[in-house]
Amino acid sequence: MAIADYDDPGAIVFGVDNDERTLRRLLDIHSKCSAAPQVMSVRAAEAVKYANNAWHATKISFANELGLLCKAMGVDSHEIMKTLVSDTKLNISPAYLKPGFAFGGSCLPKDVSALRYAGRLADVETPLLDAVLQANENQLRSAFRLIAATGKRRIGVVGLSFKPDTDDLRYSPLLEITERLIGRGYEIAIYDSNVRLSRLTGGNRDYLTERLPHIACLLRETISDLIEFADVLVVGNRAEFQRYPHPLLDEKILIDLVRINPKMRTGANYHGICW
Repeated sequence: MAIADYDDPGAIVFGVDNDERTLRRLLDIHSKCSAAPQVMSVRAAEAVKYANNAWHATKISFANELGLLCKAMGVDSHEIMKTLVSDTKLNISPAYLKPGFAFGGSCLPKDVSALRYAGRLADVETPLLDAVLQANENQLRSAFRLIAATGKRRIGVVGLSFKPDTDDLRYSPLLEITERLIGRGYEIAIYDSNVRLSRLTGGNRDYLTERLPHIACLLRETISDLIEFADVLVVGNRAEFQRYPHPLLDEKILIDLVRINPKMRTGANYHGICW
């Protein structure tokens, strides 16, 4: 088994700092393995090891917690998990495993809350699911702290819906952070090409106007208007931001919640939420 795992590993990671000779030898030794080695710094390689084991532990705890809930509700937990892992597009895939801003929308917050409620009714503790919502709240607070730390009061928010290419605002974390900023007295402007009051209908429109009653005064027609207004740009939609380059961008502070450019790192006028 050990030899088989060596010949066909899930991943190969080399942590190397200024040691090309050793790296060449390692690459030669592993040249016939099925997985291509991934080379990174020693610190990054150490972090990969911890991330792997934390992820494995989280998966076990998630399966066990769902198992207890399913048993209490008279459902076969193995049948549920077998179906869950059959989805290789979202469930067993890189999907959702990119550090960034909080989740939102009409499904994830509601369904996690529903499972927690079902656990209380069945007298089953759900510490992992409880922590999921706590971790999501922590991302909102982290974003707020980044914005507040700039010391600026005129904030432009790029993107408002809970994900790109939709006007769905239900439980949008961008809407939530905007509401908190307004509550603390910040001057706010918003640009989202998908969000137009004239096109919003039903519960979606009601949700927006209830959370932000003065939304009509906050929305800007173009991203250029937004950039000219703001001292700080909070980027929650990558496509909206990258679509319209603007000459004044270099003069602004960027708070990046979506990683607009993988090469950028936190510095003087740029701050990534997780990088």
